[in-house]
Amino acid sequence: MRLTEVTFDNAVPVDGYGPGFFRIGGAVREGAVLLLPNSVSLWGGFDDAAPLVAAADAIDVLFIGTGPEIAHIPDALRSALDSAGIGVELMATPTACRTYNVLLGEGRRVGAALLPV
Repeated sequence: MRLTEVTFDNAVPVDGYGPGFFRIGGAVREGAVLLLPNSVSLWGGFDDAAPLVAAADAIDVLFIGTGPEIAHIPDALRSALDSAGIGVELMATPTACRTYNVLLGEGRRVGAALLPV
């Protein structure tokens, strides 16, 4: 069997996560994070729609990791994302991290807004 290492161009994968933190591209980030094709930043959570809406032209789908369990997002956030034309998938954070990494490895234009577990 031939194994090939996945390259991610400018985007960085989620290497790991734990209580209150993420390891992304080798660096530890505490709190909620936003991963976009060319950036990683802290995210203000469900009340912080602006950076998600601003990324509408850069991504085809946004994974929202809602914490240790899948949960609904506030109506105001859902409305802002729908108005911007952003496809959204809600998942528990561990599932969102794995799915983000898989699609990132396929070269897809994905983003992830992740609440810690």
